[in-house]
Amino acid sequence: MIRINDTLSIAEDEIDENFIRAGGPGGQNVNKVATAVQLRFDARCSPSLPEHVRLRLEKSAGSKLTRDGVIVITANRYRTQEANRRDALDRLIAMIDQAAQVPKHRVPTRPAKAARKRRTDQKTKRGQIKSLRRTPTERD
Repeated sequence: MIRINDTLSIAEDEIDENFIRAGGPGGQNVNKVATAVQLRFDARCSPSLPEHVRLRLEKSAGSKLTRDGVIVITANRYRTQEANRRDALDRLIAMIDQAAQVPKHRVPTRPAKAARKRRTDQKTKRGQIKSLRRTPTERD
């Protein structure tokens, strides 16, 4: 079991890892060793995720989400398989944990009457300052 937070965890068999060749620096080694990892997690069919977490996860995944509801994370930041594997898993855990956080309900507020008056007074004062910059013929 992979622990996401205190109340949520996913089974290891829900995650599929494929190792692929990574581009970038690495010399001849880059052409013969598959160090990058492509992690796949089927969020839509996961029995471990509650419905509200799954919906928020699909919204926040963006371009990492396929049409079938699979989240694909490619990690090639490091030069070893194990480091890239850990990086991809950490990014998935962070993504799920963020989706598990219930967003705070925003209570819409209005500016106070005194704040609105200060704002309009400042605008009037600023307008007067600008009008003093004009040439006398433009003022009339």
